[in-house]
Parts: sequence; structure tokens; C-alpha cells
Amino acid sequence: MKTEKPADGVEARKPHAKIEARPEVYAINRGQSGWTLSRRSLFSAAAAAAASPKRAEAGGCTTGALANDRSVNGLAISPDGRLLVSGGQLGTIKLWSLPDGALLKTLGNGALSVAISPDGRLLATATGAIWSLPDGALVKTLGYSNQVFSVAISPDGKLLASAGVDRTVELWSLPDGALLKTLTGHTDTILSVAISSDGRLLASGSEDGTIKLWSLPDGALLKTLGSGAASVAISPDGRLLASASGDQTVKLWSLPDGALLKTLTGHSNNVGSVAISPDGRLLASGSSDQTIKLWSLPNGMLLKTLQSGAVYSLAINPDGRLLASAGSVEGGAGPISLWSLPDGEPLPVCLMDPAASYCDVKALTYSIAGGSYTVPFGSPIPTGATCTCNSVSPSCGGGCPSVYYYPN
Repeated sequence: MKTEKPADGVEARKPHAKIEARPEVYAINRGQSGWTLSRRSLFSAAAAAAASPKRAEAGGCTTGALANDRSVNGLAISPDGRLLVSGGQLGTIKLWSLPDGALLKTLGNGALSVAISPDGRLLATATGAIWSLPDGALVKTLGYSNQVFSVAISPDGKLLASAGVDRTVELWSLPDGALLKTLTGHTDTILSVAISSDGRLLASGSEDGTIKLWSLPDGALLKTLGSGAASVAISPDGRLLASASGDQTVKLWSLPDGALLKTLTGHSNNVGSVAISPDGRLLASGSSDQTIKLWSLPNGMLLKTLQSGAVYSLAINPDGRLLASAGSVEGGAGPISLWSLPDGEPLPVCLMDPAASYCDVKALTYSIAGGSYTVPFGSPIPTGATCTCNSVSPSCGGGCPSVYYYPN
């Protein structure tokens, strides 16, 4: 029996009508050169803004707000924990700074999956584009043979795995992008791939109702497990595989033997993503039921349930203290949220690009020190910042953004 695709199927998420408009820019300056602000004062001003009552209403900023397009399907955090990459199905790839949430750069070609190399210098995407980081220059475009749903980079940064609609896993060398091998055996779309920390094992989860374990770099099939998966993750010690699927459960498997250890229940809809903390003691699962669940490992005890929108992707930063979640606005929450770990408290940071949001969103965006920040409409901004957007699209009665999508 087939498992459902993450978040009710990728093909089902279509854009609504786009409206193009020339954005207006509102400058807050004193004289032609503008106000000046020391770095120390900037931090004080930002802290004051974060502590203000309006800042506490950050939900007003994220509700209905879009970081890419109607959904964000891919997330990756750089090895130094300072950069978050998001990819949307229909829009663009965006680079955000952590933990403050400043929008640093927007790249072309949205992607269902993104992966950052271990040295933090390359970004691989499900569209085949390879970008350099942090500058965002296009390095190479790989000739994928099909629509790709998932990509993963080996720990040594020399191998890229891609998989998707044509039921194969393709192995590519990095950085030159040569196709090394094609792994066959799945009989339906592959939704997720993961590589172990020692680079010797690849797991692939498919709609054909199986998870396959492959050896690397030779690509030999080692074992087939009897459960499809929309998302797979391997623990840092390589001894545990977590899988999530449309049967509303998360399963824990031992590696390398593939024995089923435990089935975690509690979600009430498709589970679209799983992520394991760097210390291997925490598992996060995100679902279309508009929740994220935190579980202890290896016992699988439920620790906490976080209320969110529908979740398609999760990423935990290298120190294990921050969780990023991404999904859809259908559940009434923004597509990218940040949470502190292990307590699961939401961080008052708004990762939003008003130019990709729609009519119901009211927000204020300002630029300072090379980053673009978004706060709830009407919030104060630091002295010396330039306001680049306030309110919403002109057709909705405001001044920007230039593009938005109508809600259902």
C-alpha cells in the first residue's frame, strides 16, 4: 500500500494567481546620509524592539506570511549554525542568518530539498543547481534524469545523492558534478534520502512501501525494510534510523541490521519530516496535523507537542539548541518558524519575505548592516535602518510587496 506524499502530495500544491506590482520604498532618514548607529547601539535597539509588546505579537507577522511561496519544502542549516537555507516548490531559495532571522540573499529556482556541504561552501538543491556559499554564485547545474524530491551530501563532501520520481537514486561526485552511479530497485517515487555520518550507508524511503539501505560508495543494496517513508534520518552514531510516513507514525530501526525497534504514535495526519539532534538524544517529527512532536531517543518517549502549521521540513542546528520548521500557510502559521531546544519554545523571530506573501499579511521590513528584517506592522525599527516595506500589496491597500498569492 502506498504511503501518501508529504503534506498531501507535492503536485497538489499549486500557486494561486500572481499579481505583479512595482514596490514602493519608504526611507526613514535624517538628511541625505541617513542616521548612523554604532554596533553596540544596534544590539540595544534590537533587544528593545524584541522586548516591546508589539514584538511579542510576532504571530501577526508570521500568520499567512510566506518565506518562498505557498509552501516551504526544504531546510538546511550550515555547519557553523549561522546560515539557514530554505527552498520552496514554486518560488526561490533564500539564505537567512541565524538566530536573528535576517534575509541575506535570494537565489533563483525554488527547490523541494536543499543540502549544505560539510565545509559550508556548497549548496546542492533538488533542481540540480549547485551554489557557492555564502555569496550565492551558481557553480554548476547537474543533469538530473527526473524530478528530484530529496538530496543529501556525504560527510566528506565528495558525494551527492539525489532521488525522486524515476524511482532511482543517482550518485554524483562533488564539486565537478559527474554522475557516478544510478541505484535501482525501488518501484515508485523516492521521497527521501539520508547518508550516515561515516559516509558508508545510504537510506532511501519510497512510496513503494519500502526503505532501502545501500552501501557507499559502491551502491550495493544491503537490505529492504518493509515500510515506506516520506522522510528518513540517521542518528549521528549511525546506529538508529528514524522514518516518517503517511500512516501517521514514526518508526525507529536499528542499523545496520534494519530491525524495527519501536513505532511512535500520536500524530493524526501524515508525518512529513523527521530530524535527529547532533547528540542523538532528541527526535523531532513534523506533520500535516499542524504539530511538531519532540521525542527522546532511544526510548521514543514523547516529550512535548508544539503547535505549528503543516510541517514539510525540519532542521536542527549543530549545537542542538535550535529547531527550524517549514511548511505551508494552510494551517494558519508562517512557513518558517524557529524553536529553542530542548524546551520547544517558539523564538520571537519572523522569517518572512513580504515580496512573496499575500493579501492578508501586514508587516514591516527594514534593512540594516546587510540584512533584511521583518517585524509586525507598526513595530519600531532601529535608528539608521531603512524601511523597505510597510503594509501589503497596493491592491490590498498597502505599499508592497511586489508579488503575492491569494489564499484559498
